[in-house]
Amino acid sequence: MARAATAKSTTSRSGPAKAAPSRSTRSSKASRQSEPSIDELLGYYKDMLVIRRFEEKAGQLYGMGLIGGFCHLYIGQEAVVVGMQAAIGEGDTVVTSYRDHGHMLACGMEARGVMAELTGRIGGYSKGKGGSMHMFSREKDFFGGHGIVGAQVPIGTGLAFNHKYRDTDRVSLTYMGDGAVNQGQVYESFNMAALWKLPVIFIIENNKYGMGTSVTRAAAGPSLAERGHAYGIPGEEVDGMDVMKVKAAGDKAVAHCRAGKGPFILEMKTYRYRGHSMSDPAKYRTKEEVNKMRQEHDPIDSLRRVLLERKVDEEALKKIDREVKDLVTDAADFAQQSPEPDVSELWTDVLVEA
Repeated sequence: MARAATAKSTTSRSGPAKAAPSRSTRSSKASRQSEPSIDELLGYYKDMLVIRRFEEKAGQLYGMGLIGGFCHLYIGQEAVVVGMQAAIGEGDTVVTSYRDHGHMLACGMEARGVMAELTGRIGGYSKGKGGSMHMFSREKDFFGGHGIVGAQVPIGTGLAFNHKYRDTDRVSLTYMGDGAVNQGQVYESFNMAALWKLPVIFIIENNKYGMGTSVTRAAAGPSLAERGHAYGIPGEEVDGMDVMKVKAAGDKAVAHCRAGKGPFILEMKTYRYRGHSMSDPAKYRTKEEVNKMRQEHDPIDSLRRVLLERKVDEEALKKIDREVKDLVTDAADFAQQSPEPDVSELWTDVLVEA
């Protein structure tokens, strides 16, 4: 993913071919469900840190007025997407909602192209016309962030239908939030996915608050992972703040889908440190609650402790920290230097010649 890109690389909307390894480099590992090696753990650490620092920088640029519209940050939830990405392989597809920057980076999209899109520049993945919630990369099998709550779930189910129709063993990772899980189209998708045994993993990122409403006040029942039981879809609750537990759960779900057994639901118990969007002061929860999560369950700090316990040299981690800082600084500089799209771009990418 983003860890293979360097601060010196150049980018276009699709990114250079050598900027990041294909996910096939991990696909053989995804089937083993073994203890991750030190190199793999270092990779997870860097992947999560890239997302964390990128999002922090995006928040700064938003505050400076360089990012317009909505901007939903992924800070705190990094272990979910990094762990799941480590469990899939070449050709598997990803679709998600509007809290999507972390997913883009995890899929191998260039930090430069993502940041340029956030700032509305021509160097962005959607030529500066999509912004935070609407950028895509067919080359990286990322089928977009989507601004309508729950709208991406039928799309992800459709991608799974495509995989099965073409007789491949590919799977579709279809992300949604705890708020979206109450949408009617989600259950239509569950029904079709179970009926046709589609290879789709429905990943519910339960960060405890939909907009500003606690999940306990909005969702009946003890577990969102059980929402597919009426359709015969197995589900599992996962500690979404632990990248190794996410990876293990992802391996299990991927193996289930590749075996032709149909869909699987993973409820990732995670937490966002910032508000729902940049305009949300998050007054519906206490500072003590947020600080407790940061201090006791932060996914990056937790993995750092594991690496130090396994005798990884602290200087190696500091080196990664510096590399990530340089990568994100370079992305922000590139975005600000990239020109805005020409007015003529208003008339491009608006229809497909069939």
